[in-house]
Amino acid sequence: VQLQASGGGLVQAGESMRLSCTASGSTVYINTMGWYRQAPGNQRVLVAVIRNDGSTDYRDSVKGRFTISRGNVENTVYLQMNSLKPEDTAVYYCKVDLDYALGFVWGQGTLVTVSS
Repeated sequence: VQLQASGGGLVQAGESMRLSCTASGSTVYINTMGWYRQAPGNQRVLVAVIRNDGSTDYRDSVKGRFTISRGNVENTVYLQMNSLKPEDTAVYYCKVDLDYALGFVWGQGTLVTVSS
């Protein structure tokens, strides 16, 4: 499985942005798709995850502002980010977890910068 992320850039606080991540290859093994972020000097942390059954989880600081979804062609995951704050500034990474103990795959990061 390979992942291609897109959609990062510079926005003002309060604005919105959508990130996309498309998987290719053996996508039939994909179980969970998610977004993580890493701010300068910090560890990479979970932002949101969506499972094959459609259930989702979010880190507390983004609840009510961010929405994760999967495309109609279910090898794409989106992260709709509304009411962005400067503290959302980070490199965002998509990640997929695979079935049958096949492990996981990271996409390349995409930088999101929110100016105040």
